[in-house]
Amino acid sequence: MNMKPIRDQFPILSVPENGKRLIYLDNAATSFKPLSVLEAVDNYYRMDNANPHRGVYTLGVRSTDIHENARLSAARFVNAGPEEIIFTQNATEALNLIAYSYGMEFLKEGDEILISVAEHHSNLVPWQRVAKHTGSKLVYLYPGPDGRITEEELDQKISSATRLIAIAHVSNVLGSEAPVKSIVEHARLCGAAVVLDCAQSVSHMPVDVKELGVDFAAFSGHKMYAPMGIGVLYGKKELLEKMPPFLSGGDMIASVHEQTATYAEVPRRFEAGTRNVGGEAGLAAAMEYITSIGWEAIRDHERALMDQMLNGLNALPYVTVYGSTDSRDRFGVISFNVDGVHPHDTATILDSEGIAVRAGHHCAQPLMDYLGIGSCVRASIAIYNTEEDISVFLNSLEQVRRWMGYGA
Repeated sequence: MNMKPIRDQFPILSVPENGKRLIYLDNAATSFKPLSVLEAVDNYYRMDNANPHRGVYTLGVRSTDIHENARLSAARFVNAGPEEIIFTQNATEALNLIAYSYGMEFLKEGDEILISVAEHHSNLVPWQRVAKHTGSKLVYLYPGPDGRITEEELDQKISSATRLIAIAHVSNVLGSEAPVKSIVEHARLCGAAVVLDCAQSVSHMPVDVKELGVDFAAFSGHKMYAPMGIGVLYGKKELLEKMPPFLSGGDMIASVHEQTATYAEVPRRFEAGTRNVGGEAGLAAAMEYITSIGWEAIRDHERALMDQMLNGLNALPYVTVYGSTDSRDRFGVISFNVDGVHPHDTATILDSEGIAVRAGHHCAQPLMDYLGIGSCVRASIAIYNTEEDISVFLNSLEQVRRWMGYGA
């Protein structure tokens, strides 16, 4: 892939960082936005700004069309029906919606909720609250040395009491892909619903909810080149129709009287209040942008960068990489530590060279406990990263221990 045209489409990459060329390797936290996305948001607020569904005047109709066309775009992107797409603020809100409107309603004492110890807190803490409220029990899956959940682990942990399985499609720390099809097969045998957190997968691989067979899926726009403040929840229509609203107020109702209210049909039942139509316009543009590049080109480019980074990290005897060292088992993310150097010091030293990486527990503290560490450094790539980015990152990393007073 010729990266020059790609990089030129992201204005922020032309802005120096600490006097150096910006090398942004924190894409698992949030990604930059191409011109087409920035223009879509700008055009909405310049030309079409109005509340959707609430005005019969022409401007209001245009805003409604943008809102619903964005829903159609999201539905096509994940191969769902438009009535199965709910707009949220982000993946966190989408996962909480499932937890409260499905988990709190349909789980009971004695039921089991199966999640991975590697889950982001957004797909862990809501299920802790559901378990506490309903009397259900949390059961954890633990990854092997390569960061992957094995068939043996699934066989041991899924039981006749399993009623819900919540799993990240790709780990935000280990970069490993969950065995989703196997999980779904197990879930069907015990009647469990499957919730898939796609926040870390949706910019790196196609997500086809029908092919995967999951009951719910959630992702954020800001990790896939779209604006912050917009996310998507997919839910099977037959399940959404059984669920009560998560938030109540304007635009999610059919009728309201002094003592009673009836709710709108799905998906509007779950979209209370004024919508982030500018963010939806940006999300639709981001999906179009990804589609225009193509999944094969994205995969080949990112895998080459993964190979380069993993080979470089593995060549440094004082670096510990967590999870698989095979780029074919990773999507976008590599987490590591430098012996004798706190992750925050590593990140600060790299920042002085214009290199942005993340250091901390990455909202995955149970996984940190399982790995026996308090925190780690995470480098994560996107389509605008280049071989030069990775080379500068690896060369700078070699200097970290020297800058901390070590000989090598």
